Amino acid sequence: MRLRTLIFSILLTTSSAWAGIVENVRYALAQNNFSAAEAELNTYRNRRGADAEYAEAYSWMARYALEAQHYDQAASYAKETKAVALEQLKQRPLDAEPHLPIALGAALEVQSQVLAGRGQKAQAIALLQSALRTYGNTSIHDRLQKNLNLLSFQGKIAPVLKSDQFLGAPLPSAALLKGSPVLLFFWAHWCSDCKGEAPIIAQLRSEYAPKGLKVIGPTRFYGYTAQIEHARPSDELQYIDAVRHRFYSGLLDMPVPISKSNFETYGASTTPTLVLLDRTGKVAWYHPGAVEYGVLRGELEKVIAR
Repeated sequence: MRLRTLIFSILLTTSSAWAGIVENVRYALAQNNFSAAEAELNTYRNRRGADAEYAEAYSWMARYALEAQHYDQAASYAKETKAVALEQLKQRPLDAEPHLPIALGAALEVQSQVLAGRGQKAQAIALLQSALRTYGNTSIHDRLQKNLNLLSFQGKIAPVLKSDQFLGAPLPSAALLKGSPVLLFFWAHWCSDCKGEAPIIAQLRSEYAPKGLKVIGPTRFYGYTAQIEHARPSDELQYIDAVRHRFYSGLLDMPVPISKSNFETYGASTTPTLVLLDRTGKVAWYHPGAVEYGVLRGELEKVIAR
């Protein structure tokens, strides 16, 4: 219900008279009106055909059906979304425009989550591994990796973080971290949810530091800042540091390794992404998205108690 409530609150201010097909479909689905959403899609398809924007809009049918755990519907919508996306791929590369990768990424995500929801975890993992082999060099890599990590990351030794550049304290070696629980806080300079999560993490770090908790905050360059559309790495680095000082004042001594590679490996297509490692360096908990204080504290307690 969280997804529906959030989107509905945003879209209440949007007039469907001028919104695009994606917004119109999301508005209808936020009101749990699948019939209206389908009517919007049919009208659009009759006028403009099953193009990439249509595919993205249709993917929301699959996502909402999945959220409601209507697995048959979700699978059907995802299959149709994927079929439309693959037709579009015959005409253009995946990342030639923004709608197509969103649509295909969502279709594959829903298909894997439907399989997992039906207890077919091995099949879900195989689907995502196959998709990564096919689309691993495109913009949907991190999204696919995120979904694969959700199914298979727990209990594995955490990949070593890379640090092309860093802010804050230097990145500790794996040897120095051994024996300590570690919270990885993947964040982005543009991410409002990350800024909201920072005080929670700062508070929990102060509470659990005596028990050995370490916090590391990986981030990456995105190629722009709030002021510069196409920013040089040096300019973006200065901007990231300014954001860090303004919104992450309680975590200024947190090591901040800056590398796109970390986001790819950990599938951090969602920010924040939180990854909790136990004292042996294994992944104990993997969570894309913001987390409330009580939930994160509960996960920390499990690791600290081991």
